Amino acid sequence: MSDPAWVPQSCTLPTEERPLRVAEWDGLFAERLTSLSRLGPLRLRVDLAGGPGVEERVRDLVGREAGCCSFFSFTLTPGEYVIGLDIAVDPAHEPVLDALVARTAAKRTP
Repeated sequence: MSDPAWVPQSCTLPTEERPLRVAEWDGLFAERLTSLSRLGPLRLRVDLAGGPGVEERVRDLVGREAGCCSFFSFTLTPGEYVIGLDIAVDPAHEPVLDALVARTAAKRTP
């Protein structure tokens, strides 16, 4: 996902800020990912371990991501122990979701 080739032209995040954003997602997934499920070609479910400040962290990151990449649709399901995050894209952006799945799976703690 750090390869700029997967980033669609519709992403408005300045190029120099993209590695920082990727690092934020990587950190979240490395620290909190508990499960990853592909619910269909255009939808991904990520479960994150809850804890103090985690929901706010996810909301902030999702809000900023939605602001620059309007092709993403995020649904947050808060919980005390698990925070669910559904990520969806339109058919034109399926390759972006594929890249996100691959990167997220790589960050998963064994």
